[in-house]
Amino acid sequence: MPIIKRNYHYPGSSHKPPQLSRSNSKTKFKALTLPTTEAMKQCFRRYLELEVANGNACPDTVVTYQRRIDRYLIWCSDRNLSPALVSREEILIYRRYLIEVRQLKSSTIALALVVMRSFYHACLQQNLIKENPVVGVNPPRAKVDVVEQITFLTLEQLQHLLSLISNDNSVKSLRDRFLLSLMALEGLRTVELNRANLGNIRGSKSSTCSLSVEGKGKIRTVPLRSDLAELMWRYLEARLVAGEQQTPNSSLFISLSNRFYGRRLSRRGIRYIVDGYLELARLKEIDSESSRSCHSLRHTAGTLGLAGGASLRQVQELLGHSDPKTTAIYAHVLERHENNPALCIDVKI
Repeated sequence: MPIIKRNYHYPGSSHKPPQLSRSNSKTKFKALTLPTTEAMKQCFRRYLELEVANGNACPDTVVTYQRRIDRYLIWCSDRNLSPALVSREEILIYRRYLIEVRQLKSSTIALALVVMRSFYHACLQQNLIKENPVVGVNPPRAKVDVVEQITFLTLEQLQHLLSLISNDNSVKSLRDRFLLSLMALEGLRTVELNRANLGNIRGSKSSTCSLSVEGKGKIRTVPLRSDLAELMWRYLEARLVAGEQQTPNSSLFISLSNRFYGRRLSRRGIRYIVDGYLELARLKEIDSESSRSCHSLRHTAGTLGLAGGASLRQVQELLGHSDPKTTAIYAHVLERHENNPALCIDVKI
């Protein structure tokens, strides 16, 4: 493993120059060694391959983790800091940088800290460092009403969004309609759509259908509405007509771009499709500070499901929430004005 001598300290760093240690009673000094940044990156790549998601991390997750670490390492390099010598105080300075300079949301900073904590955990396991400087460092609290973070489409807006998809029965139009409908009606996550294979379909054309999906560390079965199931079979039939050889391991959603035609549609590709239709429907931007996204379609499934009469328990199971408190937020969205206690106070003002 490449090493460099740890016999200096960096300008602007709070670290004191490391003390050289004597070897027992001998007068010889032994210089301590320090892993290079590249050695730490290699260690982290191995960690992503073997340990994240129990060795089955989604490719998009791996890419996201690597990009977050690359940005952090560039920050360290710009300040002449060795990542192996970074202290907790310098991690706090980096957090302040993400808040004030990058102006990132609390959730984005939380992800960055999770990745950095994993990075140092991997290095600590391989004895490249002595301690994890990110342990105990938390993201800033979000100064946003939790209910206000629930961005969803009304029934009319959802109908308008779906009306913009062509009815030409092409593979693209059928794929896009099925994709958006699954997210807005069944509440599927992008990672679940990305990982779904044809072998995950339960049932047949002549029976009720469901879809077994994997995401957030667990597998769940999502029952499909009859019209959604019919749309799915039409979509798969169009792919067969186009010449595709389908197997149980074939992706449920494929890319139709010239460069990646027929390959598994990535999570980024899914977001690109959804954002494109939201932009076309003029539903992407809510105001100067918030906008709708793929997750808004998942919020739509939960909110409209409750509004249509589904129970909190039913929506919790549909969305795969482990904590009913998470699902209850959708109910608060609907009840905030109708059940305002101030309406019970009989006074004129």
